[in-house]
Amino acid sequence: MSLTQAPADGAAAWRTSDGDVADAVARAVYGAEGGGAAERLLEANPGLADLGPVLPAGLFLRLPAPPATTVRRVTRLWS
Repeated sequence: MSLTQAPADGAAAWRTSDGDVADAVARAVYGAEGGGAAERLLEANPGLADLGPVLPAGLFLRLPAPPATTVRRVTRLWS
């Protein structure tokens, strides 16, 4: 996939605006920067990190599925 063309397979995509950064895109799409969302965004878009922290306008970023959430079950020893 090219960063200058929308994904041909119909995958979800984000078109960057001037000044976008990967962390902010992850926060806007997934609601948080943590949990590996920004890392998954970089993995899904080879060469994106080579462009530097501030992304140029007009790139199409492939949006991977949101990271899996961890459910913690709490067991009480006493009531």
